[in-house]
Amino acid sequence: MEGGKLLVFSAPSGSGKTTIVQHLLKQEDLNLEFSVSCTSREPRGDEEHGKNYYFITLKDFKQHIKNGDFLEWEEVYRDNFYGTLKTEVERIWSHGKNVIFDIDVVGGLRIKKKFPDKTLAVFVKPPSIDELKIRLKKRKTESEERINMRIAKASVELATAPQFDKIIENHDLKTALQDAHDLVAKFINSPSEDSSK
Repeated sequence: MEGGKLLVFSAPSGSGKTTIVQHLLKQEDLNLEFSVSCTSREPRGDEEHGKNYYFITLKDFKQHIKNGDFLEWEEVYRDNFYGTLKTEVERIWSHGKNVIFDIDVVGGLRIKKKFPDKTLAVFVKPPSIDELKIRLKKRKTESEERINMRIAKASVELATAPQFDKIIENHDLKTALQDAHDLVAKFINSPSEDSSK
């Protein structure tokens, strides 16, 4: 797999990573395209197949795992799988673009491990767990039980932050957006290491 750079953005749910990724995608100087993940869960709200996720059945997801079609995959919650198809990254690279991921921390670190010289792994840190809970409640998309599950998971995810190349603290969104742009621009414009070394 030859191609452009890989930009991984990971964070606990509600940290603002999706907002940051959407902002970066609009910056033409970065030449980015979004890597659409597969998931076995049902669409939420106004999510669209092929835009937000590729929504596939649990059976199909497990078949893709068996076939070795994923670059990375993870069972995030029981029977709730997420993964990145190799063909998705190849498709974006064939367009001459850099790939940006909005992805779970485990998946993000797996991509970094597979392509250490091509990947910038960025962890988006919320101001606090309390602030995270407030943000998740404001969304009004999930039950109290689901929010509590996400908060419990967030504590575990925050512990992985030091394994990422860079950490952006999202106290102030405007600053976080600028920091993210500067990091990505610098990484994209730096020469790739020779991964055959």
